[in-house]
Amino acid sequence: MTTTLIAVIYFAWVIYSAREYTANTVIPRYHATQYPLAVSDLSPRQIEILLKVEDPRFFEHSGVDLTTPGAGITTITQALVKHLYFEKFRPGVAKLKQTAIAKFALDPLMPKSDQLRLFINTAYLGPSAHGFAQASETFFAKPFANLTEDEYIALVATLIAPASFDVKRYPERNRERVERIKRVVSGEYVPRGLFDVFYGKLDKDVRQNIPPLSYFESYYQ
Repeated sequence: MTTTLIAVIYFAWVIYSAREYTANTVIPRYHATQYPLAVSDLSPRQIEILLKVEDPRFFEHSGVDLTTPGAGITTITQALVKHLYFEKFRPGVAKLKQTAIAKFALDPLMPKSDQLRLFINTAYLGPSAHGFAQASETFFAKPFANLTEDEYIALVATLIAPASFDVKRYPERNRERVERIKRVVSGEYVPRGLFDVFYGKLDKDVRQNIPPLSYFESYYQ
């Protein structure tokens, strides 16, 4: 049996197992959980900001997007897969599995609106901040509905690397990223390529805790 055939059989099994798990566990668990936020609790402006930063073509792609400037290599669907289907996630084969599950299992079986609701309620924004409702209380001591736009963007700013952009521990870093995000949302700054997710240079301290393959200084030279 050739290596290629073994790989094909393995990923066919991965996809089949993931579809079964999605239908029998992920979706029923989602419907049985009382989440604090509905998608309608976000204003159209807030959704625009979130998607502009995290997944610009979320409503158009089929779980994976490797072409849109500024999108990076992890869509919202892939982020959910990492959280729902892996106990420990390590780059390499796991990234290929994450991509296959996102495209062929989660995205076809779970509506985009449900994916988005699951994301805003479970996204990791820090050790005591899972989801935007909890993060609002943790970082700003107020309900999500009472956040100012800059406070909301501050939460969006942490998503890519909470250890580097924590609102309380690194307020200056967070504020700088907020300003960069505002320039992207306004159209003042246009990402220069797929991996342009920080919208400018980062100092060495910040780079220590950012995801691998997410920063290329060559964009900014």
